[in-house]
Amino acid sequence: MCAAPALSPQTTQPLIAIRDLTISFESRIIQQNISFDLHRGSIFAIMGGSGCGKSTLLKNMIGLLRPLSGQMFVDGEDYWTQDEARRSAINRRFGVLFQSGALWSSMTIGENVALPLEMFTDLPPRIIHKLVQLKLGLVGMEQAIDLFPSEISGGMCKRAGLARAIALDPDILFFDEPSAGLDPITSARLDDLILTLRDGLGATIIIVSHELPSLFAIADDGIFLDAVTHTSIAHGSPTVLRDTCTLPEVTAFMNRSSSIPHP
Repeated sequence: MCAAPALSPQTTQPLIAIRDLTISFESRIIQQNISFDLHRGSIFAIMGGSGCGKSTLLKNMIGLLRPLSGQMFVDGEDYWTQDEARRSAINRRFGVLFQSGALWSSMTIGENVALPLEMFTDLPPRIIHKLVQLKLGLVGMEQAIDLFPSEISGGMCKRAGLARAIALDPDILFFDEPSAGLDPITSARLDDLILTLRDGLGATIIIVSHELPSLFAIADDGIFLDAVTHTSIAHGSPTVLRDTCTLPEVTAFMNRSSSIPHP
């Protein structure tokens, strides 16, 4: 397994610690024996080819899918041993941007962003409206507050979805293929926005992606999932894995080889 270079010991516990996680879909094992630490302020990439289980791992981490075995600790709490009420409280720390943006087509952009505030707070409508304006302003979308998703571009839908993901001021953000379907310029702008959220809001970010330009530009740590062995075979930033890892599967992915070379 390719691993990141040895670092000085962390003085604080990981924000999220995954230990020996095995995930399945129906009766099929997707990934097994996954372990890694995610520290505050990191932009952590979950990498690997299509069908390796990246999005399934993300669903486990945000509480949508219970793992077959293993543990996930959030600030030291064993997430899956908590009751539903406590897991819901932990989930309030999570903001999620799904691949499509997952906006409700029957609601305006402003109404979409307001939804979590209406569901999970007792704030009056006037304050919610101000917060919606603020969140849309952070992603450069304040002018679209009264538009519907069908009236804006795919890149704008991603930014609107991001505004909704940060509506409750989460300190942990999960992005599922944020750059998928975007042109290079729009993708680069989204990368800049993600860095701004990390640096300006202090958010910790987990990204599922196979878009190499984005991964090299923003991620400082990560794991590589293998679809054949059904486990993580490399750990480190995308740049480090590209430059130092000699595993053929990782080399092929990071250099976009047409086929996996033989050792």
